[in-house]
Amino acid sequence: HRHAFLPTLDFIAPAVPIGLGLGRLANFINDQLFGRVSHLPWAMVFPAGGPQPRQPSQLYEFLLEGVLLFIILAVYSRRARPAGAVGGMFVLFYGIFRFLAEFARQPDIQLGFVWGPFTMGQFLSVPMIVLGPVIIWWAYRGGFASSPPAADSAAAS
Repeated sequence: HRHAFLPTLDFIAPAVPIGLGLGRLANFINDQLFGRVSHLPWAMVFPAGGPQPRQPSQLYEFLLEGVLLFIILAVYSRRARPAGAVGGMFVLFYGIFRFLAEFARQPDIQLGFVWGPFTMGQFLSVPMIVLGPVIIWWAYRGGFASSPPAADSAAAS
């Protein structure tokens, strides 16, 4: 049951945002991973977040990582693409959306702000933002075309 990694990633990627979105809704319902203190009209008081209103960052992430990412990948994957292209789009946009949403999210208490206004989540998103376009570029250049391993080629001749 060996499956090539990139075609499998391309097949799974459009469905992953559904799980991400449901997870963020669960975070909202369970009073987890709330946003930073805010005075925006839609700011909310979270029981675990103290008496000050906070941004509902879980809902931002639900909309970005769940709904919008699902729409982008569903539209992009409708046409045939080279192996790795859809997965690369997932990596790119998940990284971008996570980086942006982190500006509204309260940093993890044990980490705080890692450097200036940036959180660990943003630093972990940067490699995805860089790697996504590389995967897409490589896919369109034919770099992920499957070829037999060298040992199999030598045995066949």
